[in-house]
Amino acid sequence: MKKIISRVTEEEKNEIQALFERRNGLNELSQILTIENEALYEKLVKDLGETGAKFQGWWDCMGEKYNWESAEDGNWEINFETCEIYLVTK
Repeated sequence: MKKIISRVTEEEKNEIQALFERRNGLNELSQILTIENEALYEKLVKDLGETGAKFQGWWDCMGEKYNWESAEDGNWEINFETCEIYLVTK
């Protein structure tokens, strides 16, 4: 089930979209980068960790700021075109 619970500003949407795209790009890079290139691999792992933490931090911060509805088996999603936030439950 998916229901609209809120909306964020264009600026807030841009923040999470940049993190979302960066995380996806790093995940794709991790599929092709081998551990043999140790320095680059370690940088990638570090960057993935930092980006993941920032990504989750954005959701935590916005959820608290806007007091979003949540559910034990649910997660939030954003529509990048409309800035709408959805609560998605199983």
